[in-house]
Amino acid sequence: MSEILKSLSDALAANTEAVSPSVVRMETRRRMPATGVVWNSDGVIVTSNHVVERDDNLRVGLPDGSTVEGKLVGRDPSTDLAVLKVENASLSVPHWADVSEIKVGHLVLAVGRPGKQVMATLGVVSAFDTAEKMRIGGALDYYLQTDVVMYPGFSGGPLMNAGGHVLGINTSALLDGVSLTITATTIKRVVETLLKHGKMRRGFLGVGAQGVKLPAVLAEALKQEVGLLIMVVEPGSPAEKGGLFMGDTIVQIDGRALRSPDELVNALTGDLIGRTVTLRVLRGGQLQNIEVVVGERG
Repeated sequence: MSEILKSLSDALAANTEAVSPSVVRMETRRRMPATGVVWNSDGVIVTSNHVVERDDNLRVGLPDGSTVEGKLVGRDPSTDLAVLKVENASLSVPHWADVSEIKVGHLVLAVGRPGKQVMATLGVVSAFDTAEKMRIGGALDYYLQTDVVMYPGFSGGPLMNAGGHVLGINTSALLDGVSLTITATTIKRVVETLLKHGKMRRGFLGVGAQGVKLPAVLAEALKQEVGLLIMVVEPGSPAEKGGLFMGDTIVQIDGRALRSPDELVNALTGDLIGRTVTLRVLRGGQLQNIEVVVGERG
């Protein structure tokens, strides 16, 4: 048994040492520094949005002990992610794990660099599931919860599996009292959007809607009890141009059920802007399809 524990202990220490060159210190807030992770060799760094308290005078502590200026590329408060870039720095890119490798009960290591040296803490994956909407409005591609103790300065740091691969970055800001990890799939989506546009683009229909119970026969047929009753259609909006009317009830967008205004907001991702979506609408007791070109929220 002692040999097994020693082998495990040595492996965890080796993983921490291996990821250390990819973990940076974020001097981006008034109190204790936080942590960031190298995303690519072009100097792109990802961290938690809530630890980046200003847009300029951002300093990044590198693994070699030096400190360089960081430029804010953009931020997405809804997923608590911020992207920075540093110039002329030799950075090591970690191996980002595929989500298919994650299972509840797996051992994980959280790593932080609030000081010059890295720190680590051990835990297990306590929950893992597909997309989850956060209380601050964002939608994660995956919901990954651990029992890792988030020490001060660990936000924005990596969570590693037993193989030393980075599963995502840790945050304590999305759910009160819960340590969540933003997986690489969500990070990739946010980073690519911010690098291209400098902000998170959001789709826009121009309707005000509220949840309403569907007729029993329709609810049974759709396997869906609630739809979205349109209360307002903004003049000149994509919804008006597409032929939506006040009193219509939207039940689906491109085959995806809509049961609340939040689900509609989350469905209107930036990649839909300028594209035609098919809305399944209940009008006058009959279901019909209406095509609408998604606009961009200002």
